[in-house]
Amino acid sequence: MKIAKPKIIQGGMGVSVSNWRLAQAVSRLGHLGLVSGTGLCQVLARRLQDGDLGGDVRRALAHFPFPQMGQRVLDRLFVPGGAKPEKPYLPAEVISIKNNRWADELCIVSNFVEVFLAREGHSNPVGVNYLEKIQIPHLPSIYGAMLAGAAVVVMGAGIPAEIPRALDTLARHEAATYPIHLQGATPAGDCQRVFDPAEFIEPGFDAAPLLRPDFLPIIASDLLATILMRQTAGSSIEGFIIEGPTAGGHNAPPRGAKTFTEDGQPVYGSRDVVSLEKIKQLGLPFWLAGGFGSPDAYRSAVDRGAAGVQVGTPFALCVDSGIAPDLRLAVLRKALAGGLRVYTDTLASPTGFPFKVASVEWTLSDPAVFEARRRMCDLGYLREAYLKPDGQIGYRCPAEPEAAYVAKGGKAEACQGRKCLCNALLAAAGYPQRRPDGYVEPAIVTLGDDVENIGRFCSPERLDYTAADVVHTILG
Repeated sequence: MKIAKPKIIQGGMGVSVSNWRLAQAVSRLGHLGLVSGTGLCQVLARRLQDGDLGGDVRRALAHFPFPQMGQRVLDRLFVPGGAKPEKPYLPAEVISIKNNRWADELCIVSNFVEVFLAREGHSNPVGVNYLEKIQIPHLPSIYGAMLAGAAVVVMGAGIPAEIPRALDTLARHEAATYPIHLQGATPAGDCQRVFDPAEFIEPGFDAAPLLRPDFLPIIASDLLATILMRQTAGSSIEGFIIEGPTAGGHNAPPRGAKTFTEDGQPVYGSRDVVSLEKIKQLGLPFWLAGGFGSPDAYRSAVDRGAAGVQVGTPFALCVDSGIAPDLRLAVLRKALAGGLRVYTDTLASPTGFPFKVASVEWTLSDPAVFEARRRMCDLGYLREAYLKPDGQIGYRCPAEPEAAYVAKGGKAEACQGRKCLCNALLAAAGYPQRRPDGYVEPAIVTLGDDVENIGRFCSPERLDYTAADVVHTILG
């Protein structure tokens, strides 16, 4: 690895839970802070429409190497003093396989801003986390993060075998490609997303090679680790984050026969246990994730050969995180009272991956709130590209209206229980969309099973705790 192996990696939780403030707080302590790259275009657009309180975005853009591009973003999205509270946010461009310069520019700028702010005021490494499943924005997003000096790229929720070569290429400011999976097509029929930095570089830019970030894929099986090592030959992976099914966010589905608990949660078995001995044979450092937010768990991980641990849930609920303050405090109170249920929902995510949901009243986890929401897909991060009968590319999402999804060739049963995570996670981060009729998009909260032990960091009398408290507690 180009960077020192951190004892603690702060999980890259989206949307904007792992924001620049949280990542900066962790990295300043000498560990690895990650910003979430998920939905950053929408986050930046809404920050600017809220008036860029504190001037953080504009301060970062003053250092952006392509000033004309930065100015275009400001001209289009910045509202001095902030838009009226009742006014809906103007949407950022829905990105598609077909190259769209404005959408690509927004990806570059938003990722640069987030990483720049996380790195501001210190010299320690900062990383960025992406979901492989959200394939289309990868290349311009990663390039923007690299322009800001991202030292590590972390990626899960898929098989990111093409990322190491893309990192090599983008570091040289050369054109990169990424395969986009098309539903209904053979693997050979998948299309390539092409991104060429030369189309965006402005006069006067010093095109010296960029730092090539370390790459840490998130895996849930030793077989996947072996496959990635084989498929990335000629490039490099610097380590693995091994995540178990107790972690928050998206989880890998069980590998054995599909069995469920009485309340509908998937049952994980022996086939879902990663062989650390096989991981060690690959010769790379690894970090364990999913329920490792305690001193005993940390020591256990190190004793088993891990370089350290990745921790999410305790950081998600600290004061430095991007969760809306009122929602964060409500979750903490419920958890400390023993009334917070976290369950693995096999239907919630349009990706098809199991997704951890915290049951909180007035959020999308409440059946009444879910049923009251009008189904739509207006942000499109989790939609899937598919091949139409005429050979053209279309887009669909099982969280959109069922009739629309079926009309696009989808199956009606795939819509059952699907939730619009794009809008709900933005709402959880304090950026809920307000519809023209006054309806406000509800939030959704994802946490790991270890939230039941959140009392090691706080108490009913002292709800607020910091990222530093998390680090110091875990390390004893």
